[in-house]
Parts: sequence; C-alpha cells; structure tokens
Amino acid sequence: MENHEKKADENLIVLKRKAENNTTKNVIISIFFSVTCLTGIMACLICNVAISGNLTWSLIPVTSVIFAWVISFPSIIWGKRGIVVSLMSLSIFVVPYLFLLSNLIKVTEVFSIGTVMAVVSVVFLWIIVAVFSRVGKTGKLANLGISFLLAVPFLLIVNILLSRMIAEPVFDRWDALSVLILLILALVSFICDYARKKD
Repeated sequence: MENHEKKADENLIVLKRKAENNTTKNVIISIFFSVTCLTGIMACLICNVAISGNLTWSLIPVTSVIFAWVISFPSIIWGKRGIVVSLMSLSIFVVPYLFLLSNLIKVTEVFSIGTVMAVVSVVFLWIIVAVFSRVGKTGKLANLGISFLLAVPFLLIVNILLSRMIAEPVFDRWDALSVLILLILALVSFICDYARKKD
C-alpha cells in the first residue's frame, strides 16, 4: 500500500514539473513573439515616417500585426487551454479589424464582403471547437472526420454567399474536387478511428 502511495506521489511530482517546464517554455515563446511583433511595428513606423514624413501605409501592417498578436498570444502562452480564448478574441476583434482595414486601404468590399465571410468562418470554427470538446466521448480521429464532413456545407454556404455578392459561380469543378477530397479525408479518419478502437 505504501509503495503505491509513494509511486503516486512520484508521478504527481513528475507531472507538476512537466507542467512547470511547459509554462516556462510558453512564457519564453510568448515574450519572444511579442518582442518580434513590437520590433516589426517599430520598423514599419520608423520607415514610414522617414520616407513620407508622417504615418500612412505603416498603419496597415501595424494594425494587422496587433490583430495577429491579440489572436495568437493566448494560445501561445496557455497552449491548448488558450485556443478558446484566442477564438473569443477572433470573434470580438475580427469585425473591427476589417472595418479599420477597409478605411485604411479605402476599399469598402474588404469590410462588406470580409465581415460576412468572417462571421461564417467564426461560427464554423466554434462548431469545430464544440466537436473536439467531445474527444472523451468519441475520439480525435472521429472528431476529425466529423470536422471534414462539416467543412462540406461550410464550403457550399461560403460559395452561395459569394455568388450573391460578387456573382461567382456557386459550384465549379474545383469545388467538386474540394468536396471529394474532404469526403475522402473524412472516410479515412472514420476508418482509422474504427481500426484503432477495434485493436
């Protein structure tokens, strides 16, 4: 009995050390990522002011870098636990980012079309997160197969929306190829999941 308790304590210590090492590594990576983003922002601003005398084109990359940092930072520092936070940040900031970007480059379609595509994409990503939250009930490979299947109606919805906004065909041969590939990937995922459970 004492040996089992001792072994359990040792395993617990190992897990704690591993978690601490992962946390330290994530903090270092997040700092490096933040410094890199800040360096890029400063370089753009300095070059823009030196060439033009004021801030013009540099606002585009600066805005994009800040947006990318806000989305990526939670996942970098918290790992898998930060994915939901990153997705929440994407859901909140993607529309304001598109609005600002549209004004900076003076192309209204960036906001009008981009917002519709962004909303549909964010909803799809939340559905995928919900699917993978069931890993304990189904399995990673099965969830991957479900995700591939869900990508088919997502593709069709995107095509329908784009066809109404920019007169693109709803379905062409490349879409058919994409759907075929997604179905094949889904089938392979389900077969691998079945074979894994059978073993």
